[in-house]
Amino acid sequence: MIRFVTLAFLCLLSFAAPASAQNADPQNTLILETTKGRVVIRLRPDLAPKHAERLKLLAREGFYNNVPFHRVIDGFMAQTGDGQYGNGTGGSKHPNLPAEFSQTPFVRGVVGMARSANPNSANSQFFIMYAPNSGLNGQYTVVGNVISGMENVDKLKKGPESLNGSVTNPDKIVTARVAADKQ
Repeated sequence: MIRFVTLAFLCLLSFAAPASAQNADPQNTLILETTKGRVVIRLRPDLAPKHAERLKLLAREGFYNNVPFHRVIDGFMAQTGDGQYGNGTGGSKHPNLPAEFSQTPFVRGVVGMARSANPNSANSQFFIMYAPNSGLNGQYTVVGNVISGMENVDKLKKGPESLNGSVTNPDKIVTARVAADKQ
């Protein structure tokens, strides 16, 4: 009987992740079609309302279409969102955002906003965590988390550590859209 209950529980767990992706709020779900496959992000306006709105605005403007994952460090994170230059030095036409730090930890699948040394300098770039990194906690804005497609993030071309993860011929976001919007 215990084996049956354990097996039944494990079966239920295996369906939990896809169900959460299907039940996500379409107004706060970002769908990235990448060169490695689809990545679905649940935005967290409860933690970072201004940053979540910015990502949706830029997706709706087409800003993220064909934007590279310019900095990808194995075991750390994959960074994208520079629709201006594509190399991590650019932003959007919109003003920088004030920090919206929270106590939410940076663990695998968390989406954070990239910024300069100034805490109030996030604009368009974001990163997806490969593994926990407590050094980022309370220092960067958590804007969401991957709810499906993390296996596609894992497939992104990595950059060498000697170049701080800068990628030559990088994978890209082909298109980005808000789930609530018609295709």
